[in-house]
Amino acid sequence: MDILKKLPLYLARILLSAIFIISGIMKILDMEGTMKYMQANGMPFTMFFLICAIILELSGGILILTGKYEKIGARILILFLVPTTLIFHTDFSQRMQVIQFLKNSAIIGGLFAVISKEGKIENND
Repeated sequence: MDILKKLPLYLARILLSAIFIISGIMKILDMEGTMKYMQANGMPFTMFFLICAIILELSGGILILTGKYEKIGARILILFLVPTTLIFHTDFSQRMQVIQFLKNSAIIGGLFAVISKEGKIENND
């Protein structure tokens, strides 16, 4: 296996998964604050959706990081990101919300790359 050839994909998996794993941990550490943020954005059933978000972020992030079922992990994170982006980041009158929307869109693009054949790290050199 040519490690230098595979290094960019390993780094991509680390960087792509980090935002979700760290975000999931931060939600656990500040559940009350996260629920208040969700309520301020009109979310009902905040405890239920918060637990779902934590599970999706951590499981998807870990699957991508480990490379074990990374395509499933990418699908889980897309399932999480699309409604999250549409609920929390569509106030385009605010510059930061535009940036958050575009950032999430770029991450979704990276997740689609993981799902594609080219996003798979294979050991058949």
